[in-house]
Amino acid sequence: MSRAVIFVNGVLPSLTAARALLRPDDIFLAADGGARLALRLGVMPEVVLGDMDSMDEETRAALERGGTNFQVFPRDKDETDLELALFFALKKGAREVRVLGASGGRLDQTLANLALLGNDAFAALDLRADDGVEEAFFVRDHAEIQGRSGEVVSLIPWGVAAEGVFTENLRWVLRGETLYPHQTRGVSNEMTGTRASVRLKAGMLFCVHRRMF
Repeated sequence: MSRAVIFVNGVLPSLTAARALLRPDDIFLAADGGARLALRLGVMPEVVLGDMDSMDEETRAALERGGTNFQVFPRDKDETDLELALFFALKKGAREVRVLGASGGRLDQTLANLALLGNDAFAALDLRADDGVEEAFFVRDHAEIQGRSGEVVSLIPWGVAAEGVFTENLRWVLRGETLYPHQTRGVSNEMTGTRASVRLKAGMLFCVHRRMF
């Protein structure tokens, strides 16, 4: 498995933009009710993981007709359905993972989903939450951002200061500087080309890239 796409029971602002993210050779997984998003995009997930508390009968019947496998967990568990799906993708050998539908609906679940991307267990993955309009991911040492000139890129220190931050092809350039948590200096930078890069020497950055259409 090279790239896995995990559908979560959240909101997609644009089905067209989300559909453009998908590749024919992706492995499609769903975290419980996220299977509904997959079906709306015309995708039949190979595996659905979770306690099935947000799975309606109509969706389940469609998945069963399509040959989807189910991994059912007890409702009294320590992990969210997304966490279960991420560890499943990791165990299966994924090198890239895209999470669709990670936000919307409940603030607590949105924050938990995004924070989960920073789990050290997933540090070797190219792991991003992406809905086609915005992508969000953690930068531990280096990251590339593909887009268009004028698109917004925000860099938010996570937990501790991000030290030695260097950027390329962003309007406000950082040259080995420190970004501090609970401050907003890194918010709303702008791309100046089709590709930007971020490097840092210590700490971790939460990067949000908002696309233009």
